[in-house]
Amino acid sequence: MKLKKLSLRTRIFLAMILLVLMASVLISIVAIYQYKEQSEDYHKERLERKEENIQTHLKRVLNGRQNTWEVKTENIPIIFKDEVYNIADIHKLQINLYDLEGSLLISSRAGLQNNAADQCIDAEILNTISNTAFHRFVDKRVENGETFQSSYTYLVDQKSKAIAILNLPYLEKDDFLTKELEEFLTRIAVAFMFVLLTAIVIAFLLSKYITKSLKTISDKINTTRLEKRNQKIVVDDTSEEISTLVSSYNSMIDELEESAIQLARSEREQAWREMAKQVAHEIKNPLTPMRLTVQNFQRKFNPEDENIHSKLDEYSKTLIQQIDTMSSIASAFSNFAKMPAQQNETLNVVNIVKLALEIFNEDYIDFSAEKDEIIAKLDRTQLIRVVTNLVKNAIQSMPEHQTPKININVSTNNNNVVILVSDNGSGILEENIDKVFEPKFTTKTSGMGLGLAMVKNIVETYKGTITFNTEKDKGTVFRVTFPKL
Repeated sequence: MKLKKLSLRTRIFLAMILLVLMASVLISIVAIYQYKEQSEDYHKERLERKEENIQTHLKRVLNGRQNTWEVKTENIPIIFKDEVYNIADIHKLQINLYDLEGSLLISSRAGLQNNAADQCIDAEILNTISNTAFHRFVDKRVENGETFQSSYTYLVDQKSKAIAILNLPYLEKDDFLTKELEEFLTRIAVAFMFVLLTAIVIAFLLSKYITKSLKTISDKINTTRLEKRNQKIVVDDTSEEISTLVSSYNSMIDELEESAIQLARSEREQAWREMAKQVAHEIKNPLTPMRLTVQNFQRKFNPEDENIHSKLDEYSKTLIQQIDTMSSIASAFSNFAKMPAQQNETLNVVNIVKLALEIFNEDYIDFSAEKDEIIAKLDRTQLIRVVTNLVKNAIQSMPEHQTPKININVSTNNNNVVILVSDNGSGILEENIDKVFEPKFTTKTSGMGLGLAMVKNIVETYKGTITFNTEKDKGTVFRVTFPKL
């Protein structure tokens, strides 16, 4: 388990327990190290005291009234023939006396005189004794797990002349100190268990206390939403850091609320602007064919024409159709609804598309249908708006130097009505493909404006789809698909 995946509460808890464990281990290590240092100092000082006391005792024998022998190296074995055992027994330490050449003179250990290995001192030890300022050397070695020290120093007469070498073998016995260390470590273990249990309880309560405020803040942050009024955090008895965090959050809530109000106001204003643009655009669409119809009527009006009544009727129907479209747009805008409201009716899509194309006088517009009658439930006005917007944008996409051609085809595919509007215009630039259906997007060359955004909205309202394929300088094909029912 990675540490970063643990909760803050768990981290605090584990950190405190780890701190207690580390402190306990460190105390134990220091205690053991201190024991070793104390043991070494104890044995060193004890050997020095023993050596000093034995030196004093030996000098007392040498210079005492009981000694009738001349104090010199050759007489050492005679002088201490019996006393060496008494002195060794009193001081509880083996005593060996060597001459200045390193040969054994006398020893308190029975049988040592028969051990050839111990009857001479190494030349290295002799050189060290003679060359040091204090004329003393301590040899330390470990045998069979036990540590032995052996001190060598000069035994001098009253004139401070060296007459022999005193050797004191010393065995370091740590039974007492080891027992004390074991007792100390036992007490440390008991104290550690108590401290560990206490630390677990304190760590649990402390981590819970610290994270309680943080959890409150976290819960509040998780429920913070821009679109609703958020409650401020009220936490009592917290640390300075938590209080600062709470104050920062509450300040953020105030700023967020103010930003939400400004954003809502801005969105409402933007929505009104977009609606005004859409209404202006949609009203402008039927005005153009109305103007063309009136102009065409003025140009072709002949009172003596025998078909004047049928032509007048045709022109009137076209004007009425566009006026109805404008009326629907105005009604929808006034009611804050979609423009215009859907009025589903059973229609022959082929006839409605033909009717929508009658307002265009361009002779390069060609219409075809899979069959004469394709029935679907759609809104008549909205279907006309879809066709007129697509055809108008196709006309606007035509370059001046090219012979224009626009094809409109109505067909069926399973239970869908498919309307294709294709042109051989300049096509849509690659950088504009993703912007075609955006409400604000328009270019003079392609003619893609708010109309296509509204066409897409109408198509999607009927759960249909609108797609297109385009090639630069070759043209564009829009494909509109409506469910029949």
